[in-house]
Formats: sequence, structure tokens, C-alpha cells
Amino acid sequence: MNDRIIQIGSAQASPGEVGEGAIEITKHAGGNILSIPITIINGKNDGPCFWINGGIHGDEPEGILTCSMVRQAITPSILSGSVILAPVMNVPAMEAAERGNPLDTFSYDMNRIYPGKENGYLSERIANEHRKWLIKTADIEISIHSGGSHSYLSETIFATKDSQAQELARAMGEEWDLTLYANRPSGSPMAILTEIGKAAITVELGGRSSTAPGAFHRVGEVLSRAALNIMKHYKMIEGEPTYPNKRYKGFQQALLAPESGVFLPETNIKFHQIMKKNDLIAKIINYKGKSIAELLAPEDGMIFGLRALPNVTTGDWCCFYAIIEGTWDD
Repeated sequence: MNDRIIQIGSAQASPGEVGEGAIEITKHAGGNILSIPITIINGKNDGPCFWINGGIHGDEPEGILTCSMVRQAITPSILSGSVILAPVMNVPAMEAAERGNPLDTFSYDMNRIYPGKENGYLSERIANEHRKWLIKTADIEISIHSGGSHSYLSETIFATKDSQAQELARAMGEEWDLTLYANRPSGSPMAILTEIGKAAITVELGGRSSTAPGAFHRVGEVLSRAALNIMKHYKMIEGEPTYPNKRYKGFQQALLAPESGVFLPETNIKFHQIMKKNDLIAKIINYKGKSIAELLAPEDGMIFGLRALPNVTTGDWCCFYAIIEGTWDD
């Protein structure tokens, strides 16, 4: 039996209970409290503490939907251990629908500034308060990301090479066959947990071209299914987990626009499909329709992310490409 009362900020849950609350950060000038919303689902039986973090980037709402679906899928009565839902870590960025808080230019990207600072810029203070509770309670953690406002990313995991992280990555389930190296993670929730020997990964799925109602719902289903698969793997809930038949490994390379114009990916390319070096990924045409540049596969590998906006300027991000070095089972 579980006899652990869990408290995170103002949220508290005894065994068999659900607690709602928040991690308070500060007060706005008008008196409103800036905080990180938290839900604790504390199971009746013993087990690990599993954190699901979302919304560290404000143009990536996939974590909110995932946490909502997970909350509806599980109850304390069926749970061994606890699930902590932090659907929006960076509320100012989410309210602005931007990657970071537009009013905090010195620590704009909150996923680069962990462990944060108690007396730092606002985003640093948010990161610091979140970190305190995370390292105090978490055994396993996933941070949910996507392509945000300008791109789409397919089912991809970033993880360190240690056995704990790789076990967690595999536990995401059969739909997650690409796990890229996070060799020296720094500045993120994954990094601070890895430093203390806990299992943590960053997962990517979704973005601008998948925010229409049906497509967005499908992204939430895939992510929530992965979260439930993790719980099955770690014996937090009943059921048989699934695993990928093959897990590719390698490292990412960003492909940037060599010219300005209109970005046109090849219509027959697919995510996670093996490509050969110099295979054509996309063309850039000018406003008269003339092809002025090509994006080619830099090495053997696969595409896991593409720009969602056709208009492009020299140096803009166009494609995230995975250079494949084999599989994790090799």
C-alpha cells in the first residue's frame, strides 16, 4: 500500500486522491498570481513518481492536451505510484503563444536556462521553482515538445545513452522508433534530472501543420497513449506495454534555407523513411516560379521535422534531419 502524501506547491494528495493546485512564482502588478498549474494523481499502491511536463514553450500546446487526456484516462484506484501533470510550465509564453515570454528577452527560452535562478530574470525564477519540486519528487519524467508555430515534428525522442533513459525511451511504445542522442543535455528539465541519476527524456510530436481539430486530437492521442504505455511498462497501471520493433539512433542536423522564396518539399517524402545522401528533400522557388535552390539529404538518414510555412528567407529553418548511425539494439 502507498502511505505517501504528495505536496507540490499548493497541490496536495493523499493516497487514493487527486490534488489540484499550483507552484506560485510571483504576483503581477495588478495582484494576480503567476503560477504553474499542477495536478497530482496519487495512487493507492506504491510505485514511481512520473512527471509529465508541457508548455515550456508557449507555442507548443500539445502538452496541455496530453495532460488532459491522461487525467481522463486514469484514477488513483487503478494507479500504483503517482502521476504529476504540469501542462503549462511557462504561462506567460503560452498566453502570448510564443516560444518564450516576449517580455523576458534575457532568458527568453526557458528550455535553455535550467536550473534557473532564485533571484534571476522572471523565466529563470519560474525554472528555479519548477526545478525544486521536480528533483524532490520525480523518478521518471517526460518533457513534451513540438514544432511550434513554424514547423511540424514527427514522433522523435531525445535521450542520453544511459540505460535508465533508454529504458524510458523504449517504454514510449511502438510508434516511437527514433531516439536521437542528447549527449550533453544542459539547461532543460531533462538535464537536471539526468544529473541526479533519474530517467528523463524529451519527446517531440506536432506543430503548426497539425493544429486543425482532427490532426491536433490525433497528436494528443499518440502522446497520451505513450504516457499510458510508460505507466504499463513501470507497472503503474495494468496492461501489456508495446515496444518498437526497431529503434533508430543517431544525431540531428538542421537544414537551413540557402535562398529566399517559397519552400516546396517533395510530395513523395515521408517522415522516418530511410533516405540516401543527396536525395532531394525540397526545392525553393522564387516568386516567378523558378527553382532557385535545393535541399539535399546531407548523409544517409531520415527526416523527422519539416517547415510548415512555405514562405522562407535565407537562413530560415527548413528541415530537421536525423543522421542514422544504426539501431539501439545493435
